[in-house]
Amino acid sequence: MSFDEKVSNIAKNIKLLVLDVDGVLTDGGIYFDDKGTEHKKFNSQDGCGIKLLELTGVQVAVITARSTPSVAHRLDTLGVKNYYHGIQDKSVALKELTEKLSIDLSESAFVGDDVIDLPAMTRVALPIAVANAHSFVKDNALMVTNNPGGSGAVREVCDFLLKSQNNYDDLMQSFLK
Repeated sequence: MSFDEKVSNIAKNIKLLVLDVDGVLTDGGIYFDDKGTEHKKFNSQDGCGIKLLELTGVQVAVITARSTPSVAHRLDTLGVKNYYHGIQDKSVALKELTEKLSIDLSESAFVGDDVIDLPAMTRVALPIAVANAHSFVKDNALMVTNNPGGSGAVREVCDFLLKSQNNYDDLMQSFLK
């Protein structure tokens, strides 16, 4: 993951992680069967990272431009309560979300992959692009993951936040007891 000391200092104060779906929680592919039913592939380690992060009190939310039952189902199984779908201007949903949770934008991070994410990404303290993001999005992020979306990028971000907030080691050790 590309970052510097400034990014680590910002990460210490993050209370809200906002994720895009297509290209971040998934590989960006949109798969249809013969009946036109849409399918998506999610990474199980990303899901575990989300659950671990939430155990430490960091809120996780999703803002996506598309609406699909498979995403709603996945987020429900992960216990993600803040899910905004069908949103074209993600900055509007982000503002509503931070007000609802009483979390400042300076305590928020957003992970995106394409230009539609930039209006929200550029308003938070920690804008993050996945490895397979559009180059313009990477240019406007403070951090770029090593892993592409749908292949552990979200887990990478979750682990980074856990480490920055000194929660990683204790959390990992709890699995050895």
